[in-house]
Amino acid sequence: MSKRCQTPSFVLEVPLVVTPDDERVLLARLEAGRRLYNAVLGDALKRLAAMRAEASWADACALPKGTSARTAAFRACRERHGFSENALQACATAHKNAAGFQDRLGAHETQTIATRVWKAVEAYALGRRGRPRFKGARRPLRSIEGKSAGSGLRWNRDIGVLIWGKRYLPAKLPTAAQDAYLHAGLQARTKYARLVWRMVGGRRRWYAQLIQEGTPPVKAHHLRREGRVGLDVGPSTVAIVAENAVALQPLAPSVVQPWAEIRRLQRAQDRSRRAINPEHYDAQGRVKPGPKRWVCSGRYQRRAARIADLQRRLAAARKRDHGELANRILAQGATIQTETLSYRAFQRCFGRSVQVRAPGAFVATLTRKAESAGGRVVLLDTRRLCLSQYDHVTGSCTKKPLSQRWHALGGGPVLVQRDAYSAFLARAVEDGAHNPSRLTESWAAAEPLLRRAGLCTEPSASGRPPACPTVLLPSEPIARRRGLASGHGQAPVGPGDPVGFGPRTPRL
Repeated sequence: MSKRCQTPSFVLEVPLVVTPDDERVLLARLEAGRRLYNAVLGDALKRLAAMRAEASWADACALPKGTSARTAAFRACRERHGFSENALQACATAHKNAAGFQDRLGAHETQTIATRVWKAVEAYALGRRGRPRFKGARRPLRSIEGKSAGSGLRWNRDIGVLIWGKRYLPAKLPTAAQDAYLHAGLQARTKYARLVWRMVGGRRRWYAQLIQEGTPPVKAHHLRREGRVGLDVGPSTVAIVAENAVALQPLAPSVVQPWAEIRRLQRAQDRSRRAINPEHYDAQGRVKPGPKRWVCSGRYQRRAARIADLQRRLAAARKRDHGELANRILAQGATIQTETLSYRAFQRCFGRSVQVRAPGAFVATLTRKAESAGGRVVLLDTRRLCLSQYDHVTGSCTKKPLSQRWHALGGGPVLVQRDAYSAFLARAVEDGAHNPSRLTESWAAAEPLLRRAGLCTEPSASGRPPACPTVLLPSEPIARRRGLASGHGQAPVGPGDPVGFGPRTPRL
């Protein structure tokens, strides 16, 4: 592990001012990095194949797992074939010198490219990921990073400039009054810098990603407080039960997938591709097997850019919504308890909802933010607890179909929304099991909140199940002015702090 990885880190991204001449030079350097990446990847895959073809590799696989002899045997195979990060870095340096890329790539950029290849190939060798792909002209290298703050690709905090060789790329920095978070984050030590480009609105935009040492500053309206929160994450909604708030709200509510527009563009792309490349299709309209060279029209490329920009906007809105919801949840409590879920099963059963709402990405964002704030996300055993089936009044488990959205508490007249009740049970779990005494005590405090939100009620006179209301998590406690807090302290909550339901309180 490198020295820069031994301390916590956070990332700041700032846009850069790049002239056409700078862009020409930067693209040439990234093209050199792409070719170097492919060369190192080819060598790494050859070494892996040769290592696996040895009889000693098969002998090492036959040894019992977890033994020191097995570990030593695999280590000896790797050393004989040079299958290690240091060996690939030396290989990358040799390729760079042979190609004459000394004026384009420095030693540190070359080593980070080799490290990037090593991580991909090692994950493939261990079965964690699929076979890494080579980067073609249509899959260019979109980022490159340095290795330290003092040489190669580096950030100069005094003048706000990203330096790469003789190129000085100034950053567009807002004032401290406009973005106090960014200026507070820039005060931390920069471990290393990364240069990134992406297409925004059909134009290439350049950014500097600064990997800063320490934990990110906390905005005053995102202060965390101690407490426990129960979650029930679904394919498109999340139920939240905290000490003073409950909610049942959609994931990423601002993401409206333009299905018709994307489908229309995709059909136009298919017609264009078939019209320009008829030799690649058989009599039944299927693509012929084997390698082929596709020709794309200018309109095809513009439509492809339109589709990519639509997906980029949706991803950005989804990420923003996930982050805002995670901050509001952490404002209710630093310990989040939710059951373990199979997001692949979600994809199989609720493909479109998962594509739009991305519950797995939300849980990953919430976990990262909780750990950064000194909290944690506790994953509960789904099969043992049966949160969607358990009834704390009777102490029994009853299977319910997915269409049954209301749970009759204790078999009586009280109906509680199914997801909200699962979140309530998750919050009361202690030591991985249900605690009947704590559940009874917690229900007395949670029932009034659930009733106020419309998530707990009695059956109607007509016998029809009541509608499930959408209840947004309040954004209290909220600061009366924007600012930054020192550290991840507990949010001061006074007796007069409002805790309500309905639309989220706008930021002040």
